[in-house]
Amino acid sequence: DGRRSNPHQPLGGFYDRASDALKHSLLTFTRADIPTVADAFAEAIAEHRYTCYACAIMPDHVHLLIRKHRHTYEKMIESLQRRARLRLCELSRRPADHPVWATGGWSVFLDRPDDIRRTVRYIDDNPLKLNRSRQRWPFVTPYDGWPLHPGHHPNSPYARRLRGNGQSRAS
Repeated sequence: DGRRSNPHQPLGGFYDRASDALKHSLLTFTRADIPTVADAFAEAIAEHRYTCYACAIMPDHVHLLIRKHRHTYEKMIESLQRRARLRLCELSRRPADHPVWATGGWSVFLDRPDDIRRTVRYIDDNPLKLNRSRQRWPFVTPYDGWPLHPGHHPNSPYARRLRGNGQSRAS
């Protein structure tokens, strides 16, 4: 199908070639770091009442699927990253003067249930690409069909628009 079988291999080569040009050495999450990052995410998610539908914490990146919230995505990313960085530094897993995260983050807004389900599967399967087990975190909530979750009015303009596009399946 034209896709590379292991997309992480070329990226690793890039890191090796770029290491001399980087301001800081590249840090990756060890297997011991991953639960620490997850605990920090759990605290931020509980504190801000985010709804997280999926999470995969990989050695060199993180995938999260968080439902729309009153916070902007920039604020959510900042809150999650800050909490995890503080926790890693408190446990002496990272030097206090070394960044843990790249600046900002990457976000996509999904509002169609089928796209959200597809993304949950992608995130849940991400660890398998590195021959690791799926990750299960207590702060991850099973997808509830948002924005067409129970209680959503079936005749709202949004629901009518989704029905018109054949996307209205709520579960």
